[in-house]
Amino acid sequence: MSSDNKNSEVLTPLPDEAAPVARWEGGLALLGGLWVFSVRFFKTLARPPYEFKEIIRQLNMIGYRSLSLVSVVGIVIGAVLTMQSRPTMIKFGAEAFIPEMVAISVMRELSPVLISVILAGRVGAGIGAELGSMRASEQIDAMDVAALDPFKYLVFTRIVACMIALPLLTIIADLLALGGSWVVEKIEAGMTVSLFIQTVVNGVEFSDYLPGIAKTIFFGFTIGLVGCYEGYHSKGGTEGVGRSATDAAVTSSLLIILLDVLFVKVTLMLWPY
Repeated sequence: MSSDNKNSEVLTPLPDEAAPVARWEGGLALLGGLWVFSVRFFKTLARPPYEFKEIIRQLNMIGYRSLSLVSVVGIVIGAVLTMQSRPTMIKFGAEAFIPEMVAISVMRELSPVLISVILAGRVGAGIGAELGSMRASEQIDAMDVAALDPFKYLVFTRIVACMIALPLLTIIADLLALGGSWVVEKIEAGMTVSLFIQTVVNGVEFSDYLPGIAKTIFFGFTIGLVGCYEGYHSKGGTEGVGRSATDAAVTSSLLIILLDVLFVKVTLMLWPY
């Protein structure tokens, strides 16, 4: 083998060595693209009129069609948390505080984050697949040619619908989680519904449920933004549609978890225990 061939083999980077660099470049490109999409969203927000009919249609697709899933998850969260915490609370003689503990845990953290992550998989992937299919079939390009604004009609409406639907679904999940907790308390300890409600009302303050509801607005924005971005920039035909749906679900779930860490820190600074 000649020396030139040996040198070319040494200088050629291996795929395993180049992969981390490519992932970092892809991550930075994604963050940059999401930032540009965010700026464009707020510019569109400042320029009415809006497509209210499309926003309502998306609310039905995103919110109403997710209601059954959110309801089941909410009931299970409250019931399981109550069953898991009962032995420990009884051990320390704090059985009477179970409704209060469940309410604070559900409203502050469990319900907002779990509902958001679940909807990131359902809604985020759905938006990514829908817009990806429209990109693959050149429907978005046709809107551009027709002098229509695909961003305002396709992207803006879906993000707004996510920002409206997610807080409403979280409130429903909170109430159903308390209902599931009461059912367990009724079966295990015979607690009446009036006593359960009184315990929750006396133990829960405004600062316990406001931060949980408020941060779901940002979580909804994240789900809509990532899903629309992945679908809007889908490449590779039908294969790219599936990739966009997967990336939308994974990326939005990861961002929700990271954002939650930030919101918890801010919440503790503004409303300390």
